[in-house]
Amino acid sequence: MAEVLLRRHLERAGVDATVSSAGLYLGGVPATDHGVATMADRGLDLGGHVSRKVDRAMLERADLVIAMARMHVRETTVLVPDALAKTFTLKELARGAAAVGERPVDEPLADWLARISSQRARGRLVGVTHDDELDVADPIGRGRPEYEATADLLDRLLGQVVDLAFPVHSRPEGQRA
Repeated sequence: MAEVLLRRHLERAGVDATVSSAGLYLGGVPATDHGVATMADRGLDLGGHVSRKVDRAMLERADLVIAMARMHVRETTVLVPDALAKTFTLKELARGAAAVGERPVDEPLADWLARISSQRARGRLVGVTHDDELDVADPIGRGRPEYEATADLLDRLLGQVVDLAFPVHSRPEGQRA
């Protein structure tokens, strides 16, 4: 869900970017019926989505890695230790982006992310339990209301991140995400 939502926010903002998703488990699994229906209600097509397992090459190519849970951030940095500076949980990224503010037009994305990363408490990435301040709860195996709530949260947080990473003054014709 996050992939198609982020792609829509970036397109609305006039940002040309490649967005893809991958996870920690085996690939080849289609999106759930609830996920497909939830995105369809928002005008987004998740029907052809098939999961992929994240690998080193994907992480090295990425300018930004947005994880849903701190477990994903930890595993990402096991594969590519230098990826920590560009890898965040979505909640951590949104909070950090709000703290450092809009990215200036002339500031490279990597520098803006480094400013956000410098604000983080690395110790928060330790542990194996769900942390509501960092993790987006996975609705898999739950009902449609949980998918709707997760989609609403993802949409709001991704919109905030895009608005701060690509502020209106740096977009074509001042478009808003």
